[in-house]
Amino acid sequence: MKPQHLVLAIACLAALVLSGAAARAQQQRPPVSQCQAIAQTIPKATFASFSGAQPVAPAVSEGEDVKLTFLGHSTFEIDTPAGIVIATDYNGWYRPAALPDVVTMNKAHTTHFTLTPEPGIKHVLHGWSDVPGEAAKIDLVVGDAYIRNIATDIRFSYGLGGSQQNGNSIFVFEIAGLCIGHLGHLHYELTDTHYTEIGRLDVVMVPVDGGLTMGADSMSRVIKRLRSSLILPMHRRGPPVSAFVSMFGKDFDVAYAPDDSITVSMRTLPKKPLIYVMKGVR
Repeated sequence: MKPQHLVLAIACLAALVLSGAAARAQQQRPPVSQCQAIAQTIPKATFASFSGAQPVAPAVSEGEDVKLTFLGHSTFEIDTPAGIVIATDYNGWYRPAALPDVVTMNKAHTTHFTLTPEPGIKHVLHGWSDVPGEAAKIDLVVGDAYIRNIATDIRFSYGLGGSQQNGNSIFVFEIAGLCIGHLGHLHYELTDTHYTEIGRLDVVMVPVDGGLTMGADSMSRVIKRLRSSLILPMHRRGPPVSAFVSMFGKDFDVAYAPDDSITVSMRTLPKKPLIYVMKGVR
């Protein structure tokens, strides 16, 4: 082999090795949150939506629509364009029609988790760590869904007093360009660090029990700060939803849904923040 050919062969071999290493590095690289990236790139921005004021619109094209169905208490079914089924705050009582691929849980009360989920569920995500004070760390891609969590503190149950650091989680689901957040059993108003970790939320599921989590005034401050396009009340116990809704002024629209599901995409989000009260919450 001529020297120049040998040099060329070595160069090609080196290129192949580097290409393989780069591919492996790319596969091992953790997913990047678009919801965090956009929010941090444009600090203090109000994010525009892309459609008229109606929360539901005909499907624009295959692969854009995400369906959210209220199953009960604080459990929503999230159906992704690729057919992944997610159930939030899963306790085994409120179940999707099909076995979910992913369930998320919080542990403030037994109505938000189960330690005996169906064996066929592939991903059971606890919003707490078994190590006291340590934060759970969820960073997972399942099909077309990227799922992450933001740890929050909770009060001890049943009047014991005190709080538990990092006891629960806010779960964020990044699907088809949408940033969807479930606040779980949120006991304390969020800090600036929490808002930074959350980033942008286009859709937020919020407890409106009036005190088991937080009072309506405290919870409304969180929602006003997040300024999501679509706000889905859940976890109603005691006071009517109107007690929560009354905390918002003309900057928010309110609609009472005829059923328990809504289909959304980036192009069908309302331009003005909309509190969308599903039938099962009233």
